[in-house]
Amino acid sequence: MFDDLLDLAAAVCIFLAAVLSVAAGIGILRFPDALSRLHAATKPQIFGLLLTITAIALDQRSFATLLALIPVFVFQSLTAPVAAHMVGRAAYRTGQLDTATLVVDELGPAIERSDLYGPRLPDRLQRAEPKADSDSPTAA
Repeated sequence: MFDDLLDLAAAVCIFLAAVLSVAAGIGILRFPDALSRLHAATKPQIFGLLLTITAIALDQRSFATLLALIPVFVFQSLTAPVAAHMVGRAAYRTGQLDTATLVVDELGPAIERSDLYGPRLPDRLQRAEPKADSDSPTAA
């Protein structure tokens, strides 16, 4: 009886993880800009992974299996937000977003203050060119 309940709980966890994956896929296809798509892709990822790990642990009923799955969850929880952050910054810098939907633009002023990037008009094309030394042989 107890084993049947654990099997049912594992099946429910897998089903919910699959629903989250489908919702993420629909969000990636339907949302208008890169930041919205990124939100749809990353939010259900961690919770879906947690549900999948829970289902495996319930199915295997082994402490050793649970110990092997914990680092998977920890490393994914550490790397997924960093990767999403970097993709979001790249989408912002390349103009792959809808600026009308931004409530607060915290990255814009930081980019404008940066030494490497000028105004955000054609985005990456306006990098600061190195200044030529008057002593260098290539200076005219």
